[in-house]
Amino acid sequence: MTSAPERHEGSVDPKLLEILVCPLTKGPLEFDAAKQELISRSAKLAYPIRDGIPIMLPEEARKID
Repeated sequence: MTSAPERHEGSVDPKLLEILVCPLTKGPLEFDAAKQELISRSAKLAYPIRDGIPIMLPEEARKID
């Protein structure tokens, strides 16, 4: 049995980040470790990460400049 690679608390699995896209634009996301958010530059939204789970709902996202 193989074990999952160790991740630091408050980080996102890099493999997950590779496959996640913005639900509105289908564009790439950037991980903001300080704010625990996934940033969609094209949609100008920041999706929160709660308890290690990305909340990919536009109505839960925060607007960014």
